[in-house]
Amino acid sequence: MAEVFFITGGARSGKSSLALRLASARQGKRAFIATMQALDEEGAERIKKHRTERGGQWKTFEEPMDVARLLGQLSGQYDVVVLDCLTLWLTNVMLAEADVGQAVDGLLGAVSGYSGEALFIVSNEVGMGIVPENELARRFRDEAGHLNQKMAALADRAIMSVAGLPVTLK
Repeated sequence: MAEVFFITGGARSGKSSLALRLASARQGKRAFIATMQALDEEGAERIKKHRTERGGQWKTFEEPMDVARLLGQLSGQYDVVVLDCLTLWLTNVMLAEADVGQAVDGLLGAVSGYSGEALFIVSNEVGMGIVPENELARRFRDEAGHLNQKMAALADRAIMSVAGLPVTLK
């Protein structure tokens, strides 16, 4: 089983940069799993920018939904994997009206069974603000909170990025 790092934080807190920096310090074949979809021009530009920033040392896989299946395929093939990010993945699952519990269980199983050196999982911390005003947003906040708790419990190390600074949680 790979060493699992769970990296969380708010928007623009530096969590993705931290994950890439930690992962880049590892040797071996590297994969990046992107869950963001290019739904508009701004999204497409953001994806292009991030790809350029990572450079040629990373093989990028764009998978908005079936991350568990992809991790199974990559297991034993890549030493270092960055999965960015869980909350975008959760958004995709919820908007597709898929079974969130089943998807989360599948993802947790795939993470637990991943064979490689290290797996870096990035997620947004969404529960530190005001209570959302609509039912879907409240459900998302709750589901993201439960997912983050489960992933942090599973991880060997948990880190929160605050203003670009890593705070070790576990």
